[in-house]
Amino acid sequence: MIPTYNYRMTLSIKGMIIDMDGVLWRDTETLVDMGKVFEQIEAKGINYMLATNNATKTIAQYIEKIAGFGFNISPSKIITSAIATAEYLSTLEIKSRKVYPIGEKGLFSALEDKGFIFDIQGAEAVVVGLDREFNYRRLLNATLLIRRGVRLVGTNPDLTYPIPEGLAPGAGSLIRAIEAAGGVQAEIIGKPGVRMFEQALDRLQTIPENTLVVGDRLETDIQGGQAAGCKTAVVLSGVATAAEAEAWQPDVDLIADDFQALVDRL
Repeated sequence: MIPTYNYRMTLSIKGMIIDMDGVLWRDTETLVDMGKVFEQIEAKGINYMLATNNATKTIAQYIEKIAGFGFNISPSKIITSAIATAEYLSTLEIKSRKVYPIGEKGLFSALEDKGFIFDIQGAEAVVVGLDREFNYRRLLNATLLIRRGVRLVGTNPDLTYPIPEGLAPGAGSLIRAIEAAGGVQAEIIGKPGVRMFEQALDRLQTIPENTLVVGDRLETDIQGGQAAGCKTAVVLSGVATAAEAEAWQPDVDLIADDFQALVDRL
């Protein structure tokens, strides 16, 4: 086992914003005993949110997956970049409630729950997440709308994501194509953007200084957590290596072999 590293723990943690893939599980393999670890977190008086850039799955699908690992979680404890994007759009002046979405079930469900209507005629925003059936027609539709002045909003900037064969194009790759064709830069809501962290903090009712962001990716989880002013912790059960975590600037507050080791130290 890789030893647990401890950089700085200078205050009491009241809240945690926890990434899922690479922290709690890897595909269909659980990385921790979820019932045990979340019982410990609650016993320490720490509130928590699970936060992911994945915009393809609904909250119900995540609840089902987590239940399969032997833990029952409230829907209010999960936020995805699709949910965060829909919440952000709800704060804008979109009077018609019409948007043109490019994505999958997770994004469509989140937008519908906020009362948005999917209609290319009169759309006031193009909203882009991962769409594994993306094609030229959708690129063309988005481009024409954007060049007429419609805003472009992206769920997350992830250029790739892992599949058994290697790395597949992620939502960020689609957003890049639409940006290039439309001649604009998208507003990005998911990590490493701060908007999803701000929404999670609002749900937790904690402040950044006593909230710990936990993840396995430095360029999304940690960069975003630091930008939001939170404390940060890297677990080495996913993407980041110990050498990469130690070299990251600004310094990560905690580095742990896995999530269980991290919680044991709080």
